[in-house]
Amino acid sequence: MADSAYFTLLDHEGLLAVRGADAAKFLQGQLTCNLNYLSASQSSLGARCTAKGRMLSSFRIVPVEDGYLLAMARELIESQQADLQKYAVFSKSRLSDESAAWVRFGLAGADTALSELGLHLGAASDSLAGAGQFLGIRLSDGRAELWAPADTAAQVQAHLAAHLPQAPLNAWLLAQIRAGIGQVFGATRELFIPQMINLQALGGVSFKKGCYTGQEIVARMQYLGKLKRRLQRLALPGSEVPAIASELFSPVHGSSVGEVVLAARSDDEVELLAVLQEDAVNDGRIHLGANDGPRLTLLDLPYELDADKEIQR
Repeated sequence: MADSAYFTLLDHEGLLAVRGADAAKFLQGQLTCNLNYLSASQSSLGARCTAKGRMLSSFRIVPVEDGYLLAMARELIESQQADLQKYAVFSKSRLSDESAAWVRFGLAGADTALSELGLHLGAASDSLAGAGQFLGIRLSDGRAELWAPADTAAQVQAHLAAHLPQAPLNAWLLAQIRAGIGQVFGATRELFIPQMINLQALGGVSFKKGCYTGQEIVARMQYLGKLKRRLQRLALPGSEVPAIASELFSPVHGSSVGEVVLAARSDDEVELLAVLQEDAVNDGRIHLGANDGPRLTLLDLPYELDADKEIQR
């Protein structure tokens, strides 16, 4: 199903809204992505970090008329709103949880259905299109997201169902894994710096925007550091999906060598993204849960890491 046309409800995520005259200036000092690159035709991935460069959240950010909407794991909305509110009181910005105000669909092979709603998306990753109350976003592998007001949910779902079969969320998560798009959830909050989930390779980190919380650590790692833990794609036999943050082990160490970032079922196995230590990857013997746990197989990611290209953003 992950390779065919479908639609699914993205109800595992919520929307944090940051609105007001100072929203751009305020968020520019908080997020890894460069808000100057956003426009009516451009969205971005991004993250918010601690002062030590550890990600508190990752998200997709979309500009709207009076501010920005950030789509992130639903369980992170409350803490991120509370954290950001401490700083927003010094600016003309207001934060709110708008999860209930919107409905979001993940789409594959749905360009005809989108165009009938007036959404004509470009082919480039992160392209954004608006039509009335609707927003459409292009992903790196050709899939798309459709954001709509909650009071249009039944109408939009009926429209999509006339064109596409509905799929479970697992199909979308599997496609995210195959696209190499990692994400922070509650269980992995503050575990990773952005480069550990390859966020810089997906346009979610700007190295030209100037200061933001955690910027010094993130920039130092890009220019001077040697990253010892990075995102990998793997396959696990069986059908049991490991929980996010499940530990992975290798005989090269007596302790954990990584954590599961995202996992989903495929036809005859489980595929997952995990942050793993480089020496364990080079060794190739990766096991779930313990050194004698189920063995995983390393798979390819769909993109190359290019530090020279990454620092141009």
